[in-house]
Amino acid sequence: MKSVKDWIKKISKKPLFLPLFSVFLVLVINVIYDAVQGNYIFSFFTFELKEGALYGRIVDILNRGSEAAILAIGMTLVVSSSGGTDISVGSVMSLSGSLCCMLLAGFGVTHVRGPEELQMPIWVGAVAGIAIAGVVGLFNGFLVARMKIQPMVATLIFFTAGRAIGLLLTNNKMVYILLDEFKWFGLGKTWIFPTPTVIAAICIALMVLVLRFTSLGMYVQSVGINPRASRIAGINSAAIILLCYVICGLYAGVAGIVATSRIYSADSNNIGLNLELDAILAVALGGNSLGGGRFNLAGSIIGAYTIQAITTTMYALGVAKAQAPVYKAIIVILIVVVQSPAVKAYFAHRKAQRESLAIAGRS
Repeated sequence: MKSVKDWIKKISKKPLFLPLFSVFLVLVINVIYDAVQGNYIFSFFTFELKEGALYGRIVDILNRGSEAAILAIGMTLVVSSSGGTDISVGSVMSLSGSLCCMLLAGFGVTHVRGPEELQMPIWVGAVAGIAIAGVVGLFNGFLVARMKIQPMVATLIFFTAGRAIGLLLTNNKMVYILLDEFKWFGLGKTWIFPTPTVIAAICIALMVLVLRFTSLGMYVQSVGINPRASRIAGINSAAIILLCYVICGLYAGVAGIVATSRIYSADSNNIGLNLELDAILAVALGGNSLGGGRFNLAGSIIGAYTIQAITTTMYALGVAKAQAPVYKAIIVILIVVVQSPAVKAYFAHRKAQRESLAIAGRS
């Protein structure tokens, strides 16, 4: 019969162990917090139906974490294929929302209060915002795949320029789209669920179907592990990397429209701020190596919502919003260190030593 130690070792090697264990820790912390505050200890898991909409702390986390989950999909492919991160996704979200609002309102206009003031249909503005994000992804992918520029350096261009371009498009002003049809993307509901959760679910399902019924996942992992060997095997490594950055850009555009709709305005300075860190952390927390290669999309999605749960918990514990990125950065550092080749080699060496001593002791 296997011992508890052997069982723990087997479970810890599962791909989803790290993200699920992180979720478990967050849930335990929330239960303890509710108990200390004198609340119902399982209030974190309660749901309530009000005015045809579902409410609850878990629903709030799924709702508020939708943008990070959408970004994590594209970031997973980018990290796996290129062994680097796209740090421009937050700024691309801002650019996408700014272009959308500017097209709907018209250049120089700051408020749209009625449908008659719209310069074009809302869906056209949303598609244009997503399209410009895809163009940025194409540019980033070209620099990485064709020009062989390190991913963080290549995406640093739009990390700094994306918000500035957004400000130019909106004439350095806030542009408000005060229409329920526009607010629906971020503040509306679909059946009983918040619309952002439904949009995130559609984005996840679409990528799952692509990975399930095409060879994209295999190609991405092959290129990430060894791009030279992939080329020899007949895989166009540059095209795969380029495609991953385009997908990442498009998903950033979708997240940008959702985030813009939440505040029904183009706020270039704040939309998507620090969300690139959440997306990278979600990929790392999902058990994916930041050095590229094999990836686990489910782990990244769980990681994204875990980050939102951590953020919500930190706010409940009294951590200031400005301090939250510090704690997230610490988590990223710890995960990267644990995944580093040096640490893995150290533990492998210690394991080999213990096995050698055990064999020597039995002989």
